[in-house]
Amino acid sequence: MFSRLRLDLRDHPRSADASAIAGAFALAVYASVQGTWGTSPDQLAWWPGVVLSALACTVLWWRRSYPRAVILIAGMCFSPAVAYGYLATPLLLAPVMLALYWLATEADRWTAHLHGLVMVVLVATPSAFSGNFGNALLATLNPVFFLLFPAAWGSARQSRRAYLESLYMRAELAERTREEEARRRVGEERVRIARELHDVVAHHLALANAQAGTAAHLVRRKPEQAERLITDLAGTTASALRELKATVGLLRRPDEEGTPTDPAPGLGRLPELIEEHAAMGLAVTVSTEGEERPLAPGVDLTAYRIMQEALTNVGKHAATGTARVTLSYAGNVLTITVSDDGAGQITAPDGAALGGYGLIGMRERAQSAGGHFTAGHRPDGGFTVTAELPVNF
Repeated sequence: MFSRLRLDLRDHPRSADASAIAGAFALAVYASVQGTWGTSPDQLAWWPGVVLSALACTVLWWRRSYPRAVILIAGMCFSPAVAYGYLATPLLLAPVMLALYWLATEADRWTAHLHGLVMVVLVATPSAFSGNFGNALLATLNPVFFLLFPAAWGSARQSRRAYLESLYMRAELAERTREEEARRRVGEERVRIARELHDVVAHHLALANAQAGTAAHLVRRKPEQAERLITDLAGTTASALRELKATVGLLRRPDEEGTPTDPAPGLGRLPELIEEHAAMGLAVTVSTEGEERPLAPGVDLTAYRIMQEALTNVGKHAATGTARVTLSYAGNVLTITVSDDGAGQITAPDGAALGGYGLIGMRERAQSAGGHFTAGHRPDGGFTVTAELPVNF
């Protein structure tokens, strides 16, 4: 019930203000009627206190627009009341205390405490010099505490509200950051799968196209060779299907039935890759420099895919029958170099430049493994692809 009431008051701030002002006025009127401690109510008229309390509570209605002026006016209303003989009790000073609390919840701490001290001076000074009380010290300390307490309480409430707002903002930022991180990871995974699909499809389709074209050319003149090429073509397409299935399987959940468990290709399959290109008519020579070292699984896959794509590009675009692959181990770095001496006929039938994602994919693969990638034409003719990969990334 109280939670519902608090929510209703928060949704209707003017109603909350009116309720608080009415309560403060009732307390001030009660204190005015009761008079002072040690003084009979018959010896002190009640109506001046009621009038001054009504004036002070009336100006509280504008506390949202003119908070500082409202406090000063309320304090000046109770300064003559205390001088007249009313004891500065928390009941009598309820409107001033309410105004100080409201100011402290909105203004900075220095402003709230400054206005609290001003109210202490306005109220405690006439109380200290009043002849109606035997204990002037008590009459002075009471308003000091009663007026500084709401200022301190309001400042604490404002600090707590600011702390809760900061917690909410941090939670919102964390949620937004988590969503952005999730989107970034999804984007990276999509790019990675796209690279895998490109490498698998481009390589095996290029092999299949070359084998099919050669078999069609030899089917009449050399049927034995054509039959062997057709057999190799079946193996090429079967290998393409296996790798395509494994790549698409990355989209499955780990616990889903049918998830591929075959190991990812690496440099161990380099001889098989060389044989596939030899069937296309591309002679590839491989040389190794330095002491061979085992590679991390991700680096091993990256090295294989880069050589696979580079050799596929040689067979498709270089217009040459030879290519060279150099594996250089130096320290913690493996340098892969794939070069050819071809004319580099990289043009489409209509003469436009042939575009693709081969070089882009190789560069992205090298960078994702913590390495570097360069590619370009050689001064003496041909094309060279170089990738530097850390051995243990």
